[in-house]
Amino acid sequence: MEIDNWKWNAFVHSLNRLEWTDIGIAIAIFSVFLLFRKLFTKYIFKLILMMLKKTPTEFFSNLLISFEKPIRALWIVIGTYLALVYLPFHFTTIEFVEHLYRSIIIMIIGWGLFNYTSEYSMAIIKLARNIDLDEQSMFVPFVSKILRFAVIALVIVVVASEWGYEISGFIAGLGLGGLAFALAAQDTIGNFFGGVIIITEKPFSKGDWIQTPSVEGTVQDISFRSTQIRTFSDSIVTIPNSTLANEPITNWSEMGKRRIAFTVGVTYSTPKEKLQTCARRIESFLRSHDEIDQDLIMVRFNEFSSSSLDIYIYFFTKTIVWVEWFRIKEEINFEILKILDEENVSVAFPSRSIYMEKNRQENIEELMMKESSSKS
Repeated sequence: MEIDNWKWNAFVHSLNRLEWTDIGIAIAIFSVFLLFRKLFTKYIFKLILMMLKKTPTEFFSNLLISFEKPIRALWIVIGTYLALVYLPFHFTTIEFVEHLYRSIIIMIIGWGLFNYTSEYSMAIIKLARNIDLDEQSMFVPFVSKILRFAVIALVIVVVASEWGYEISGFIAGLGLGGLAFALAAQDTIGNFFGGVIIITEKPFSKGDWIQTPSVEGTVQDISFRSTQIRTFSDSIVTIPNSTLANEPITNWSEMGKRRIAFTVGVTYSTPKEKLQTCARRIESFLRSHDEIDQDLIMVRFNEFSSSSLDIYIYFFTKTIVWVEWFRIKEEINFEILKILDEENVSVAFPSRSIYMEKNRQENIEELMMKESSSKS
């Protein structure tokens, strides 16, 4: 305590004899580092990056890119520190200031590591390639979140240790309370391992169109607890990973082509020759269409339904994009209407016809007349 009072008294005494020339030189030192920061960013950094890109590995170049902004901040920190060192009072020897500067440097290093572990980091992308995963797989953002969380936790622990907080007792407390935590967080742990299962089994990737009993839409993001899916109504549905991992998942984005199947019903008055002609013309049109897959095309007179003769049409489009698929389907429908119109064939609609024999009707009328005459 006496030492701290002595340092404070020395600081006040030095402050009283501070001259403008000392302040000017201190500002000049800080300005030189600001200037060097700009020169480093504009020239030296790019030169070092070009040299590193010629090396066999991209590790150092990727690391340097991640630390670009933290290094810029580091020049300011060094400039302020050296400017304060030059001043006649021993400001930098105060314990609080020493801890503050060391903490800032630790956070700058953590900032660079945080950038390096982003989901766009080549290190994580290469790791995904090495284990035969797609770059668009949810593995990349999932691992990025875990690593970033670890970096933040490590920085907090180191900074806390720098300020004299006892971390070992806290860690020991976590060990003693681990069982209670596990019991209280069963759902969270289940969701976490559900996310791990989704990552490892790769049922879908980011941006895929999936369908489950719970939801249908495009995969947006996956976190420790849940997966976000954007539905076709443009809303976001958040599903716990444990639920999603235990549901059947249909990945429509894995389709190589997309099916169109429907029935065209024509009236019973359509002659057989007209029916055959319409079916063959529709099939011929589908065979000549550039956007339709030619492996399987079926246009067949299928059945006699209650009010129509049904032509079954079955084929696939090359595109799986929903909007393009609908455009092609509309184009096919218009062409079918055109063919039916040219062949003078009418589309049937649900109807019922009632037939009554003429002689039977006459007998009923005669019987009714006899009954009325007998009563009179």
